[in-house]
Amino acid sequence: MDSDEDFQRALALSLQDTQATRKAKAKADVIVIDDSDDENEINSQSDREFEESLRKAVEESKLESSQPSPPRRDTSSPDIVEATPPPPEIKNMDPSTSSFLSERAQLERERLARQKRHLSTSQSFQESEPPLKKSNKRESSPPPKRVLHYNATASTSQNSNQGPEMFWDGAIRQTANINAEKDKDHKPVFRLSDILAPTDELAFAIISTYALDIGWLYSLFPPSVPVILVTQPDPSGNASIHAMLPNWIKTTPFLRNGYGAMHCKLLLLFYKSGRLRIALPTANFVPYDWRDIENTVWLQDIPPKRNPQGHSARASDFSSILQRVLIALQVRQALRAHIVGDHPNLPLQSIEDLGTRWDWSKVKVHLIPCMAGKYEGWPEVLRNGHTRLMKAIREANARAGPNRDVMLECQGSSVGTYSTQWLNEFFHSGLGESAQQWLDQPKARRSKLAFPPVKIIFPSLKTVRASRGGELGGGTMFCRRSQWSGAKFPRELFHDSNSKRGGILMHSKMIIATFKPKAGLGFSSKAKGKSRRKNPYSSEEEEQDEDEVKIVEEGIDETVCGWAYVGSANFTPSAWGTLSGSAFNPVLNITNYELGVLLPLRSEAEANDIACFERPPRKYDLKEDVPWMQDESAILAQAI
Repeated sequence: MDSDEDFQRALALSLQDTQATRKAKAKADVIVIDDSDDENEINSQSDREFEESLRKAVEESKLESSQPSPPRRDTSSPDIVEATPPPPEIKNMDPSTSSFLSERAQLERERLARQKRHLSTSQSFQESEPPLKKSNKRESSPPPKRVLHYNATASTSQNSNQGPEMFWDGAIRQTANINAEKDKDHKPVFRLSDILAPTDELAFAIISTYALDIGWLYSLFPPSVPVILVTQPDPSGNASIHAMLPNWIKTTPFLRNGYGAMHCKLLLLFYKSGRLRIALPTANFVPYDWRDIENTVWLQDIPPKRNPQGHSARASDFSSILQRVLIALQVRQALRAHIVGDHPNLPLQSIEDLGTRWDWSKVKVHLIPCMAGKYEGWPEVLRNGHTRLMKAIREANARAGPNRDVMLECQGSSVGTYSTQWLNEFFHSGLGESAQQWLDQPKARRSKLAFPPVKIIFPSLKTVRASRGGELGGGTMFCRRSQWSGAKFPRELFHDSNSKRGGILMHSKMIIATFKPKAGLGFSSKAKGKSRRKNPYSSEEEEQDEDEVKIVEEGIDETVCGWAYVGSANFTPSAWGTLSGSAFNPVLNITNYELGVLLPLRSEAEANDIACFERPPRKYDLKEDVPWMQDESAILAQAI
């Protein structure tokens, strides 16, 4: 029998065993994560066992091998474990499939042993912003045939007989969902299999995720395709690079003291034709996120340049920011390990190739990274978090200006610890106004501001109970009683999170900002003298002369009526960062790694189309409504 076919058959049998183990041990189709703080560290014993078994497998493989030594370790990379040559008994196997085979065999044995010891699925972490401590197994099933859809920007559709659908102008869609109501499930959607297709044309992939079912994800790719997988570090928070599976390298970025989450979701798919596909899903790479709960995906196809040349675009453009993100996620080191190992001819030879070999001219969205760390000084502060959001709003000419009020609708699956100061800090950035203006205000005043016009959209207890999955489906939604009951917690800002597709829960993260004319302002850009405008941070009105108005209005596109954010970031300080310091020397602290995109909105209809939730959202009746709190669910506790 052909050795390559033999390997693939053995792997398929292993994956079948994994499925059988899940079915035999599954108690309920329920996802649970123990959430004690939105800034806690990951505490996963199974992950540590995985890393230890990986280390032992590599060492054993090296001792058994009679082949030449592996490529020299790059000492500039953190904790690289190189791909090792095959042991003697498989030395005649095709090199493209044999280089990691001895490691894979050992890892399979260890993984199956772990499954017998633990109820959690193989490497299947369930996610919200808080770190995982527990997760139950889920059985995988084919995605539904019906699809729902949404395109935020124009896409070029192709008949299925003509090949996969292309999105040269970008698109935003919801993911397919088996629980969507048929009469509300009428728009095209994204399935992960459609995003990856055609897999036989894949040449290379870079994947980033927080939660991970590695057996399921690995089965979606041809075994010969080289992959870089970015995921959550171990509890120490140290950056690392490991050979993981045949042709797969796992990399983790640094987290200070092990706190926070590598929460980015990203797909970079390189095809043999030269095309690059980029996708930012809100879904993790676990079957549950792509089948049972609602998520959102922004996707765009990027053509190769006809004449690759040096990158002359400004530093804040999409591809330059993407390069910074990949460097922060330790992809540069993993890419080098692939190239000096078994894959010297990858379509991406360096991170900088992204700006020189592909044509990003049709990308109209603005990339918003939130990279964990402490940033000081304006150049660094403006590159990340909510201050990067502010800068992107200005780049998109999507500021409201002095004549329009702004409302932010912030929807997600995790609730933060909110203060009036942080909410106003974020709202100031959401206006597209300089953070310097915010830091110029006295600290005492900032701490006593009224709550800004923000709607926090999170599912109520009765919405979760009425959903198709009921309380068993609420394991990826997080709010704690200690938050909700806080004396200064903004309970009056809470609105219910209801999907437009019926009784399904949403894991999407969105912010919809809409503008409307200021009531009774009576302002005209041609008016002389002084006008009055309301200060968004107080109940006072301020005089504003004509010259000041002209300055403020520069760069404002009056055809833009708002903006939308779609990405991994929940509406929390951990995700977006907190600003301190002075206007002269600002400091931004971010706990998590997050990634999303911003696009301007040109109509209320477009805002309604993009939003995954019903608008206007229903405001909580504080006499009856409380948010869903999974740690208070007896049904969920009994299921695990």
